[in-house]
Amino acid sequence: MTWVMPPETAPQDRIWMAFPREGATLGSGPSEREAGYAAWAEVANEIAAFEPVTILVNPSETARARRMLTGEIEIVERVIDDFWMRDPGPTFVHAEDGSLAAIDWIFNGWGGGDWTSARNDRGIARFVAGLAGVPVISSLLVNEGGGLHVDGEGTILLTETVQLDPDRNPHADKERVEAEMARTLGATKAIWLPRGLTRDYERFGTRGHVDIVATFPSPGTVLMHNQRNPGHPDHAVMREIRALLSEATDARGRSLEIIDLPAPDTLTDAHGPVDWSYVNHLVVNDGVIACGFGEAEADAQARDILADAYPGRRVVTIDARELFARGGGIHCITQQQPKPKTRS
Repeated sequence: MTWVMPPETAPQDRIWMAFPREGATLGSGPSEREAGYAAWAEVANEIAAFEPVTILVNPSETARARRMLTGEIEIVERVIDDFWMRDPGPTFVHAEDGSLAAIDWIFNGWGGGDWTSARNDRGIARFVAGLAGVPVISSLLVNEGGGLHVDGEGTILLTETVQLDPDRNPHADKERVEAEMARTLGATKAIWLPRGLTRDYERFGTRGHVDIVATFPSPGTVLMHNQRNPGHPDHAVMREIRALLSEATDARGRSLEIIDLPAPDTLTDAHGPVDWSYVNHLVVNDGVIACGFGEAEADAQARDILADAYPGRRVVTIDARELFARGGGIHCITQQQPKPKTRS
């Protein structure tokens, strides 16, 4: 049996999310917590205008979720540790007959950070697969959904500091990781990025998730984060990654067309250099849910670039600063379930 992960532009049945619960990620004071709840709820409610949304809610938060979410969003109670659905959630793939299956990576809390627990979240992929009514494909690779992007035609973007992280896969090498990506996702050509954005290596980071660095809006094309200011450490990071991608070819031997997504003008916050990135958007049926950062000109420019990259889809911008303050963006808190593929 072989499986193929479709591109994120493929038709979708629904989006899966998890609702925030109290803890280190949400924040310590009442205002921080309320801002976190509001940010997650706004994303869910906006997606629901495009397609169905199912959200896992810790039992302690059910009443709040019902107040803040639109009635069309399906709420499923489940004990959770954190609420970044992209990472412990399943990666959906198509089987040879077009039916759907779900990859269950091993999830260990982004390398076992001391601020989170994977005790409950490591079972989310199987739980969601059960709700979706699809079979589970088990993997022995420690991995997260935010640590990869595919073009649907055999090409995959990976990061050396994620899949080869000694706190994730201490005995893995590129050959072993690539073989597992071929088995589970149908990826025949891996493009390895050397690292991710600077902020992502701090305590609450993922150590280099690709979904704030680059993505495939279509085969042969890469949308890439562009930090233009040489005073930001990601200027040098992205210069190296751009040089690598400009020399790379995809699974079909094509050189990649690179489309820059310029970073907003803000360089720092109270904790240091920011990793604000428009790359971390979610493609939905007929739309794109884009990150905004309170900068009218930069947000509009990113919206225009995304509209050109995803023709025929309406781009909606949501302020993502509260998400990034907690370690991620819109893509990080969502997971798409593609429709089964009918034979032509």
